[in-house]
Amino acid sequence: MRFHPLPSELFIANRQRLLALLPAGAAALVTSNDIMPTNADGTMGFVQNSDLFHLTGIDQEDSVLLIFPSAGDPRLREVLFLRQGNETIALWEGEKLSAERATALSGISQVRWLDEFEVLLRQVLCQCSVLYLNGNEHPRASSVVETRELRLARQLRHDWPLHEFRRLAPLLHQLRIVKQPQELRALSEAISITEAGFRRVLRALRPGMHEFEIEAEFAHEFIRNRARGFAYPPIIASGINACVLHYVTNHQACHEGDMLLLDVAANYANYNADLTRTIPVNGRFTARQRAVYDAVLRVLTECRLMLRPGVLLREYQEEVGALMTSELIGLGLLDRQAVASQDPQRPLYKKYFPHGCSHHLGLDVHDVGATWEPLKAGMVLTIEPGIYIREERLGVRLENNILIGEDRNTDLMASIPIEADEIEALMNAS
Repeated sequence: MRFHPLPSELFIANRQRLLALLPAGAAALVTSNDIMPTNADGTMGFVQNSDLFHLTGIDQEDSVLLIFPSAGDPRLREVLFLRQGNETIALWEGEKLSAERATALSGISQVRWLDEFEVLLRQVLCQCSVLYLNGNEHPRASSVVETRELRLARQLRHDWPLHEFRRLAPLLHQLRIVKQPQELRALSEAISITEAGFRRVLRALRPGMHEFEIEAEFAHEFIRNRARGFAYPPIIASGINACVLHYVTNHQACHEGDMLLLDVAANYANYNADLTRTIPVNGRFTARQRAVYDAVLRVLTECRLMLRPGVLLREYQEEVGALMTSELIGLGLLDRQAVASQDPQRPLYKKYFPHGCSHHLGLDVHDVGATWEPLKAGMVLTIEPGIYIREERLGVRLENNILIGEDRNTDLMASIPIEADEIEALMNAS
């Protein structure tokens, strides 16, 4: 793997926290993701199942974790199954993890090869009272592809119809939503790499460059600093493209006088940063661009104080909407009287700010976390207000990542330039 391994103590502690949530006699299974096909004999790059990585630190395909703390045989209480390498695999794909290396990464002493999985699982199923199975239960998940987890669940329900099966995802979400110190260090490294890419782009951007050239500048800086690559498909959107929320074609030229929206960040050790900045292509804001930019920045600044333990994201979003409404009135985009008589279910600000302002961040860019439960210290969230004015071909979004603290929040991106004056100074430095 490209990144420096995280300490095995993190994954040992994560599994211990999960064991504390399992009832007596229960077992749990977590699998790696599939390698997804493209066309012919092609495949996509492998991305590990976030839950499996959270519990093991293993970043290899064809991996399974079996936990059964009540097992009479101590060797069955915690087992990691891996694909066994051989000379042919080493020739075509490279070396696979050895049992010794897997133990060093995960802290799991019992490492077995996958050809033993069915036999050992049968022993566990004959003893356990309930089996917890995992699945993707993110509220915004949408997939027509049957995952490895769901295939396994379907097979087990068929083969063991008299057993009781339960959902593991709610327990794992509960554990993952509050970040541990080692996780925060990995997130901070992803943010540091993202900052390096942004500063590189501030030096490189010139009118006439194409959006994909800017994407290449980020990619160069990310990969040379041990990132896996982009945390998500990068948005490099100039001019009116910035008004397309998920613009990812990145194929047009950046013109003199336009603004360039950059929603792009690095993934390090499977942890994701999430940065957005909007900068003038020629290095100088016009008066109108600066007015819109400063309005968005004021909202972000206020939001850093609003995200506190006990806050519900639903209620927070309503407060953000009120802040944004005031800014839009100041910019001449909304009429005060029209706002006073608006339908509360269809607030007028959504014409210019149609998306949410914050989401959880971690092993997934839109990380697990129930929006209907109060925030807690130790959670990491984004703050990403934006104003999109299609008739002016102008879109501005700014985004930082915030660690919720007991007494005060920490802006994990505080060192990344965001003030308009600093942006101009860096872009025009000789």
